[in-house]
Amino acid sequence: MKKLILLTFLSVFAFGQMEFADPQPTFDNPRKWVIKLRTANIDDVNHMLGSVYNVLKEYPDGAIKIAVVTYAQGVRVLRKDYDPKTLSRISSLIEYEVDFISCRNTMQTMNWKDEDFIEDVLFVQTGIAEIIEKQAAGWIGVTPY
Repeated sequence: MKKLILLTFLSVFAFGQMEFADPQPTFDNPRKWVIKLRTANIDDVNHMLGSVYNVLKEYPDGAIKIAVVTYAQGVRVLRKDYDPKTLSRISSLIEYEVDFISCRNTMQTMNWKDEDFIEDVLFVQTGIAEIIEKQAAGWIGVTPY
């Protein structure tokens, strides 16, 4: 009995005291969060990344999908020559299956090429259209900065 109480306590403590709305997020039915990133301001970017880490800690493994769609100045954040510490955080989140998506329209305007960007960045033609379509498909749009 003591083991059961301890296990229950630890599982509540490990996942925080978050109450998930119905239907509960699961691996087969995850929450979907799209973030629009349109700034290269390092403080805003790192605040956003911190929020992503915090949200990932609240949900059981695989119960949330996150996509960060960059456009305008936000595309700059995914370039290899951006702040190395911030790029390290982004690469870490990519390993946790957070998608970072770059707008090709912005890239073309700035004469930037795919090879200017860190590994595993995804590309779409129009970042804003990607956000619109994700929200139309039920993704929740919250910008945490």
